[in-house]
Amino acid sequence: MIRFSFVSTAALILAANTAFAETEITWWHAMGGALGETVNQIATDFNASQSDYKITPVFKGSYEETLTAGIAAFRAGEQPNIMQVFDAGAATVIGAKGATIPVQDLLTENGVNFDINDYISGVRYFYADAEGKMIGMPFNSSSPIMYFNTDALAKAGVEAPKTWEEFETVTAPALKEAGYIPLAQSHSPWIFVENFVSRHNLPFATNDNGYTGTDTKILVNSPELKMHWTNVKEWQDEGFYAWYGASWDDNQAPFEEGKVAIWLGSSGSFGGLMKKDLPFEFSATYLPYWEEITTEPKQTFIGGASLFAMAGHPAEENKATAAFFQYLTSPEVQYMWHKETGYVPITTAAYELAKADGHYDRFPAAEVGIQQLSLPAGEYTKGYRMGFYPQIRDVMNREFGRILSNETDVEAAFSTIETESNELLARFALTQN
Repeated sequence: MIRFSFVSTAALILAANTAFAETEITWWHAMGGALGETVNQIATDFNASQSDYKITPVFKGSYEETLTAGIAAFRAGEQPNIMQVFDAGAATVIGAKGATIPVQDLLTENGVNFDINDYISGVRYFYADAEGKMIGMPFNSSSPIMYFNTDALAKAGVEAPKTWEEFETVTAPALKEAGYIPLAQSHSPWIFVENFVSRHNLPFATNDNGYTGTDTKILVNSPELKMHWTNVKEWQDEGFYAWYGASWDDNQAPFEEGKVAIWLGSSGSFGGLMKKDLPFEFSATYLPYWEEITTEPKQTFIGGASLFAMAGHPAEENKATAAFFQYLTSPEVQYMWHKETGYVPITTAAYELAKADGHYDRFPAAEVGIQQLSLPAGEYTKGYRMGFYPQIRDVMNREFGRILSNETDVEAAFSTIETESNELLARFALTQN
């Protein structure tokens, strides 16, 4: 009898432990340095907030490295529960049949209320399908904005330009005369192509910017873009614009050193800039636009990345992923992420919480990215969906570098970008059949 009782008790203990064991999930991400520390803090806080689930974040390198690792893991049946995918890689993951569970379905199927209108307008549809269903959860969302050295502008006696016409006729000459390089920017494809077309509400690709089909062709070889880049090259020749290379930091550093007066960068850079001991005061405002193209500039595309729930996991793990997404999108967590990093809060509730707490009274520049993403939308401003787009960006960077290094002209460069990009898009289309 004693032996029987012992076995029964052990079995009950084992059953109890099994019943109350945490469901563990993994999150592969590309956030290094201070951003990685904040990601780890979010995971730690989520794990401490409840006892049913445990999430483990794993840094996998750069955006490109994380995407490559995730694709390889999926093919091997070893994919994480959650994978961070940057904006340019979204089409690759969304186009991989059976690779992901649409986040909207994941949440509703696990009892989490979901309303896409709860998200700020600029982030709602970038990671959605053609019908407007959200596939990826926007995470580190940003917008390119115009940072400026307030001391430099005051010395030159000018204000931050609203239009490119104002920049080239008023702002740039005055800043150059005051001893500054007027302008630099850190991501030519993102800022001077993708968000150029969004800001001016121009089509970027056929098939509704690639959302409604895979037989897509890029529309980058346009009169408007070639006009802009012709002016960029002229600005460089006149000393109004400096290009330090394709690396992000190469172009941000001269601004931080006080050499460049205006820097076009990410709203997600705000947190980092605030933590540095800059030799000047800075602020930020919207990206300029060409008044000769439009008198009604629109919102910009989001940059950064989203989180995708990877398919092929047990229902309990999917439930854990849904619980984490619910936690991640709560106003308090989004506000913390926004304060620590500068990335925008993705929901209206989080934005309202930041305003109520006086965050923008203390740091007005922190609101610029959200305000720009909340500007009126246009027919072509929800985003783009093009396969092999990281490679297309590489083509753009190469050709823009050749323009600025006097190795080619604008007309030839855009013809090459168009040809090589459409070849890549055609190859991607073949993978979808």
